[in-house]
Amino acid sequence: MYSVLGTMAKPRINTMKELSETIGVSRPTLSRYFRDPSAVRPSTAKKIQERLSEVDYVYNFLTTRQNRKSTELIGVIVPSYKDLFFASLIESIEQSARELGYTIITQSSNGDSGVEARAVRKLRSMSVDGAIVAPIGAAADHDTFAAASEDFPLVFVDSRPAKSMPLADFVGTDNTQSIGAIVEYLCRVSVPPVFLGMPYLNANAQEREDAYRAKMLELNHVAKTIEPAIAGGSWEFEAFGYAVMDDCFGRREFTNSTILCANDRVAIGAIRAANKHGLFPRGGIAGGGLRIAGHDDHPLSQYMFPALTTVAQDVEGIANAAVQLLAQRARGKRNSETVEVFLNAAMKPRESA
Repeated sequence: MYSVLGTMAKPRINTMKELSETIGVSRPTLSRYFRDPSAVRPSTAKKIQERLSEVDYVYNFLTTRQNRKSTELIGVIVPSYKDLFFASLIESIEQSARELGYTIITQSSNGDSGVEARAVRKLRSMSVDGAIVAPIGAAADHDTFAAASEDFPLVFVDSRPAKSMPLADFVGTDNTQSIGAIVEYLCRVSVPPVFLGMPYLNANAQEREDAYRAKMLELNHVAKTIEPAIAGGSWEFEAFGYAVMDDCFGRREFTNSTILCANDRVAIGAIRAANKHGLFPRGGIAGGGLRIAGHDDHPLSQYMFPALTTVAQDVEGIANAAVQLLAQRARGKRNSETVEVFLNAAMKPRESA
């Protein structure tokens, strides 16, 4: 038999039983090998690998786990794949999960509560061992999460759900510490900052604004916020920041202010508006003028002009803590009350402020 390219086609193998008979290795040994090659003797693993290269066989990961107590699958749901913060978080979760023998299945809610609910239901149908979710916030379907928590452990990351949920853990950045650190820095190097929030789409929006107000009060400064002239109901944060500040700069408002943005994506939009209006001279800022800062340490924040001053979330720490907490519950090693882990962020002073 030949393939469409004219080369000899490998024999097609459809089942584990057929594979066992064809390459001369028992089914239990093959199962151990596919689960973890190091679980069989090196000589056996080498034999299996060599024989597999001679046949056309695709290991069905899901089917082989249907009757097991553990599928070794972890679901991950984030609001958007386009947000590089969440892309970095997924990568770190995958690394931590792999080290514990788990495979992750990722889905995006696209900032839509209906899509988020369907993603949760899909994970339930796949009998995952647990799920790590960055919830979209107030619009999230609490009942959907509550039902899922009856089937498997849940760990929320980045922002908390609208309602607390027993036995669902949380791992994220300590917004009080992170916002407090950058407010303190900005007050030290320039005039006290005004605050440009993000659309109220998740818990971080309110928490970061509250943290800003609290720190300004502690430092005996008056808290001031930039009230957008446009509605903010979209996850397109860069467009939001640009539109708000383009409008303000066009009216010559805040052109000599220090502006703290609720996240880097809003700040990126604000810097784009500032550059449009010529508010950042070549070579960066010098001797006063406009200053803009953000929060998160977005992967592109250090490569824009001017490079963005921000605070870096501990993405790897968040991912590792979330996977560890989920694994402990999934493996029956912990049945305590809800655990909340808050990690500190690190200052990243750059040219923009």
